[in-house]
Amino acid sequence: MLKVFITDDHELYLEGLVLLLNKQPGIEVIGSAFTGESLLSQLPNKDIDILLLDVHLPDIGEEELLLKIREIQPALKILYLTIMRGTRYIHKLLKYDIQGYLLKNTNIAELTKALETVSEGNKYFSKEINILDTNQDFRNTVTIEDKKVDEILSKREIEVLTLICKEYSNSEIAKKLFLSVSTVETHRKNLIAKLGVNNTVGLVKFALKNRLIE
Repeated sequence: MLKVFITDDHELYLEGLVLLLNKQPGIEVIGSAFTGESLLSQLPNKDIDILLLDVHLPDIGEEELLLKIREIQPALKILYLTIMRGTRYIHKLLKYDIQGYLLKNTNIAELTKALETVSEGNKYFSKEINILDTNQDFRNTVTIEDKKVDEILSKREIEVLTLICKEYSNSEIAKKLFLSVSTVETHRKNLIAKLGVNNTVGLVKFALKNRLIE
């Protein structure tokens, strides 16, 4: 039986994934967590074959979390399941010997295949991301050409992105959208991470390319 532990900060998604994976032959979800802190507190007492992990968690950065995971269970197999599509982002995580990276638009058949592949000691990466292309510029890469903007970003993220590109400050965006400044800052960070860009200039280039602004 393949023992899987899942960490994801979206409660409904996490609960649904636990139910779905527990229905698959040969797979047992032995634990789950909504935060990095909860994951780290459970790791010492869990016999896990594969950790299924989201990139963005609200309480800890991805690199800090990976360092702490490796301190507790150095040989733990880690398979990312996330919406974060930028290949620049993935290459940053590869430094920590992750075993795979899968996008959340996958189906259960591919997820099961990925888990089986990783359990056998191999690596598995989403076919939508050509991670082996060393000629590609990973400093500013968005691998979503085959997707519509509204399939990648939420309505609120598109609103924030549009206002960023119009040179509104975080406080001005917060007032305009009736949000807190910290929420706007979080949206800005998430946009940079999701789109695999380095800064506001990258966000503007993406918005122009996808005709979100003129």
